[in-house]
Order: sequence, then C-alpha cells, then structure tokens
Amino acid sequence: MNLSQSLLLRPSPAGGQHGLLHLVDSCRAAAHLPTLRAVHARLLLLQHLPSSAVARVKLIQAYAACSALPAASAVLTSSPDRTTVFFNVLLRALTAASLHREALLLFASMRPQGPSCSPDHYTYPLALKSCAASGSLRLGVQIHASIARLGLDANLFVAHSAISMYARCGRPDDAYQVFDEMQHRDVVSWNAMISGFAHAGLFQRAVIIFRELVGLQCPQPDAGTMASILPAMGNAKAEDIAFVREVFDKMQFRGLISWNAMLSIYAINGLHVKAVELFMRMEKDAVEPDGMTLSTVLPCCGQVSAFSLGKRIHEIIKRKGMCPNMLLENALMDMYANCGCLNDAREVFDAMGSRDVVSWTSIISAYGVRGHGTEAINLFENMLGQGLQPDSIAFVAVLAACSHAGLLDVGKHYFDCMTSRYQITPKAEHYTCMVDLLGRAGCIREAYDFIMAMRMKPNERVWGALLGACRIHSNMDIGLLAADSLFRMVPDQTGYYVLLSNIYARTGRWADVTSVRSVMASKGIKKLPGASNVEIGDQVHTFHVGDRSHPQSEMIYKKLEELLGRIRGMGYNPGVEGTLHDVEEEEKEGHLSVHSEKLAIAFVLINTSPGTPIRITMNLRTCSDCHHAAKLISAITDREIILKDINRFHHIVQGVCSCGDYW
Repeated sequence: MNLSQSLLLRPSPAGGQHGLLHLVDSCRAAAHLPTLRAVHARLLLLQHLPSSAVARVKLIQAYAACSALPAASAVLTSSPDRTTVFFNVLLRALTAASLHREALLLFASMRPQGPSCSPDHYTYPLALKSCAASGSLRLGVQIHASIARLGLDANLFVAHSAISMYARCGRPDDAYQVFDEMQHRDVVSWNAMISGFAHAGLFQRAVIIFRELVGLQCPQPDAGTMASILPAMGNAKAEDIAFVREVFDKMQFRGLISWNAMLSIYAINGLHVKAVELFMRMEKDAVEPDGMTLSTVLPCCGQVSAFSLGKRIHEIIKRKGMCPNMLLENALMDMYANCGCLNDAREVFDAMGSRDVVSWTSIISAYGVRGHGTEAINLFENMLGQGLQPDSIAFVAVLAACSHAGLLDVGKHYFDCMTSRYQITPKAEHYTCMVDLLGRAGCIREAYDFIMAMRMKPNERVWGALLGACRIHSNMDIGLLAADSLFRMVPDQTGYYVLLSNIYARTGRWADVTSVRSVMASKGIKKLPGASNVEIGDQVHTFHVGDRSHPQSEMIYKKLEELLGRIRGMGYNPGVEGTLHDVEEEEKEGHLSVHSEKLAIAFVLINTSPGTPIRITMNLRTCSDCHHAAKLISAITDREIILKDINRFHHIVQGVCSCGDYW
C-alpha cells in the first residue's frame, strides 16, 4: 500500500484539520502530487474545506509547487469566498511557470468578482511581469494607469515592474520616466533600469546607468546588478569590461551570481585567459561553483588549451554527481575536443544517456576540424538514424568537415540535401563552407560562379574564403576580384591585405607586394601579431613572434636553436617565399624561426617530461613553415603536437599530421 492509499484509510491525524494542513505543507515542500491529492480528498471527506480559507490557499500553493496548475485553478474556482489572496497565489504560480496569457486572463477576471477580489500592490507587479514577458504593451499601459489612479505607483515593487514592462515592450524612455519620477530608489530600482535598457538592446545606455549607480556609492551594486549588466556586455568595450571588473573586485559580498556574471562577461567577449584566471581565483577563495559556472568556464579552457584545468573541472563534476546534465556534458565534450583530446571527447559523448542536436554537432565538428571527414559523415548519418532533425548549425559542421577533408562530391550532396529535403535556407556560413570546399579542391572558377549565383549578398567571410583559396592555388585573376570586393566591404581588415600580398609574392610580383604594403602603411593598418597559448601547471603562457618577455626566454631560444639545427639536418629549409622581398634571406629566415608557435613548442619541451603532448592554441592560421617544422620536431622529440589554429586542428604524431597536408 502506498502513502496516498494509507492516508485515505487511516483516521484523521492528531489535530484533525491542522494535522492535514501540515501534510499539505509537506507535500508542497516535497512536490509530491499523489500524496497531495490524497490529503485533498481527505479534507473534502471530513468537510474541512468549506469552512477554511487557509486550507484552500495552502492547497493552491501546494498544487502550484507540484506543477499541477489546473488543479490549483480548480481549487480557486470552487472556493465560495474568494479573496485577492487566492488570486495572488495562483497568479504568482502562473507567472513563475511562464503561463503569461493564462495569468493575464486570471487578472482580468478579478474585478468582476467584487471588492474582495480587487487587485492590490502584490497583484499589479505580477500582472505587469506577464505583460512584459508577453509583449502586451497596451494592457501594460492600462494597468499602469490604474496603478497611478490608486496611488500605488510609489510602491517600489510596482515601480520596478512598470520599469521592466516598458523596457521589455520597447518603450525604454517611458521606463526611464518611471525611474526618474521615483521619490525613493533602492539598488533593485537601478538594477531594473539597467536590465530594462539591456533587454531593449540599448547596451551603452545600460552601461551608462551602471556607471551612474557606481558613482553614487549608495546604494551599493549587488549580485543583481552584476546579473543586470551581463546582457549589455556582449562585444563590450575594453574599458567597460575593466570597469565592471573593478566594481566586482570592490564588492563586499559577491555571491555565486556575481562570479558567474563576471565569468560570462569574459567568456562572451573572447577573454578566455581572463575567464580561466578568474575561475582559479574563485577556487582559491573557496567559492563553490555550480553547473552554470562550470559550463561557462569549460569552453574557455578549450579555447586556450587549458587541459589540466578542464580535467580538474571534470573531476569536480564527477565528485558532485552533477551528471547527467546535457549542458555540462556538451561543455565537457567541447572542452576536450578543443584541447585536442578527441578520444576523451568521444568518451563523454558515448557515455551520455541522452543527446540533442548540439551534442551530435559538437562531436561531428570535433572530427571534422581534424580532417577526419569520413568519421564526421558517419556520425552525421548516425544522428539522422536516431530520428533527430539536423539544424542549420549541424549542416555547417558537416559541410566544414567535407571542406577540411576535400570531400567535394559529398559536400555538394549535403548542401543540396539541406535545401531540398530539410528546407533549410542557406546562411552565410553554409555558403562560406561551400566556397572553401570548392576553392581548396582547386575549383576556383566554380567557387566564383557559386558566389555569383548566391541568393544573398556575399559577405566578407565568403569572399575571404575565395581569396584564401586563390592564395593556395596562386590564382591571380580571381584573387584580385575577391580582394577588390573585400577592400570595399572591410577596407581596414588586415588579413585580406596580407593574403593579397602573399598571392603577389608567390607569383614573384614584388612591386605589387610593395604597393599593398604601402597602402597598409598609409592607412595605419598593421598585421595582427601571431599569438600562441600553452598551459603549464595552472598557468596559461602566451607567446608572440620574436617574444623575449618570458622569464625563461634565454632557455627557450637556446632550445629552439638546437631544434632548428637538428631539423635542418633532416632537410628543413625555412619557407621564405611569402615574406617581404626587400628583406635579406637571412632576415627572412630569422623572422620565421621565432614565430610564436615555435617558441611555444620550445617552451613546453623544456618544462615537461618526455612523452607529454604539446598543446598549442593560436589566434591566426599557422604558416606552412611552422607546420613543416612542427612535423619534424614531433619526429625528433617523439612528442605529439596538437596545434589548434583559427581554422582547424593539426594533430601531429611522429611527423605525420592529421590534416594530411590538405589545409
């Protein structure tokens, strides 16, 4: 006999109705619906409900806690002496469940029920919240007018809800007017205004209000402030990020919400090293992370190859029993894949109890960027066999896999399949993959014709893929057409000038190389310096070309000189064809020998034991010279080298790269 049945059969507990109401509270706390229904039946049987408004309110609250909102609504409807409190309890439950249409219908039914059911200062914020969430501006304005007539607009909770409603319904100036007319403001008032402007897409105004709050010094920013400013910090200015961090550092009580917000700000702005460093400080301060913390920092670990930290986070997840959790498992898979640990990523994938399209897309991409095109295709087909519908991102992953592996016909098939079978309209990313696929395969003219036939205007990434292919295959004519389009679209983008310069250099047109470099100089355009990140212990080290700032620089350069001497004996000859013609051969070779990835390799070799894999993450595409040198160094040192550049992975074992030199 289960608990519900035993409750129906046993006599009323000690205290009669009070004992049963205690059970209702227990059901609410445990969210146990069967027992709650049994207690409800017992109350009806003993005829306790007709005389007890308290019991009916408790039942509404308990049914809401059990997500049985129709039952909660039925209790309210059957109550003979309904009051505002009944409606407020159910309104709160409907709003919390995001059933905003139902909440507004319930709100509209209150006044006709008489004075005892009139909305109050608890009702109006809930109704305004539903207006905000459902974009019901007209009703929200009407409700706000009623609030003003009743003199409730001075209530802080009501005012905060009005601010949020106006901002989320696209009326930020009205939101600010409510804020400006408030006689008393607390930190929640400021947070509502910051959040309102952020959600309205007025990010800079949100930042300005944030700065105003900080300047006042009272009230002090709190965790809610950090959460409010977060939506406004995507692609934020460096000075704004630094300012928010300064505020964070000065907060007396940060709380986990504040830590998570600061981590997210770093993550969404690509400041992965700072995110990793902040998490390590969080560990030092003994702040317990939650799933949101870990799912935020794990991708950052992958972006900077912080494998040791990522592995430690995986141990935290295991210890805390935080899985199954698809968000965390997807983040773990992404971290391992981006750290070059394909086998570990596959283990996470295989151990998942359930997978969504994001899970499949992640593992497909992990194989694809390593040049394992066939495996990526097999996984894509397995996903289809599971009955999952691929989305546009999944097709980006499979098309990119075809491009990296040179699977031209397969890529064409999937592009056609995407549009004809799944009715997915191609986006710029799909077109970019197809141009890259055609271009890398040497079909430069076909790639150009493909661009001309596109249903949307080609963006810079599409033209950039074509220009990159023209550099690989030294196609001057189409390369100039691509470059001309790019310079009109993004006249200050360094990389495209460098690509054109390299095309000229490959064909020996040194006067044109000089001309391109002169244009760059006149526009003040400088080549983005290459940077390579490696993790040793708990620290991420960054190297730039010719870098001598590291404390171990003398040892690094000595080791690099030794390595270059050994691989020259194996036939290594620095590739200088793409460097400036007016630099002496010795200078060109010297410049190539101190590229950031070579320095990073030497640094890891002198700081790790034999056999330890070398993991490097770059901010640019690795050059052919460094790729060739890395293969030879792998062979002479018996080390795996996992080099992740901006385009793909190069997993080098015993001098052989996973890319098959097709990159």
